[in-house]
Amino acid sequence: MATIRQRKRVDCDAHMHRETVFIIDDDSSVRDALMLLLSLRGHACAAFASAEDFLAALQPGWRGCVVADIRMSGMSGLQLQAMLREQGLPLPVIVITAHGDVAAARQAFMADAVDFLEKPFDGEQLLRAVEAGLAGVRAVATAQAAPARSATGPALPTVHPTPEAARAADNAHQVAAPRLSPREHEVMDLLVQGLHNRRIAEELGISHRTVEVHKARVLEKLGVRSVVELVRLVDRKDGH
Repeated sequence: MATIRQRKRVDCDAHMHRETVFIIDDDSSVRDALMLLLSLRGHACAAFASAEDFLAALQPGWRGCVVADIRMSGMSGLQLQAMLREQGLPLPVIVITAHGDVAAARQAFMADAVDFLEKPFDGEQLLRAVEAGLAGVRAVATAQAAPARSATGPALPTVHPTPEAARAADNAHQVAAPRLSPREHEVMDLLVQGLHNRRIAEELGISHRTVEVHKARVLEKLGVRSVVELVRLVDRKDGH
């Protein structure tokens, strides 16, 4: 008789021809919770306890997106993301972590992560990120299919947003936010470089408490709740 794990794997394999959300986390309770959340929204899911297990099972025809924890025994989520990118595999990555920091967030976004979510996160945040990742997969598939359609007859033009258009969309959000003061800009620039409050205070020649006040104002004016969200906003505005 097949074990529960084997039955789950068979169920997942049966859906691999569909867009699939590949959940990679060494915490079984997290894997189960995310699979339940996503499956209730109609997403096919497959769960793996490590990046190595996922890579060992990975097939060229798999489509979908990856939700990977940043800290796991063995290969980390960021290392997995880098490997997928180096190999040119069309699987966008959503990074999740209970140990978020600015350096990790910047690394993830520089490698084109769909999102960087800090645990505990709202389920709707993950669902939005998954939908964004899958939308990107569909856009790539449509672009790749365009030459085949043109060979058999005229096709409707496919419009792809340019980096300039993407930056313009992000800048529109920024215009709506109140302008930062010169000092707040300085504090923001150092925050997104990964400097802590005391180091920023030393760099700018101001008190630690003053840095905290400026930091709070920057987050409030830009409508973000943490430095990681600030990094996400700034990197996307810069076109990463």
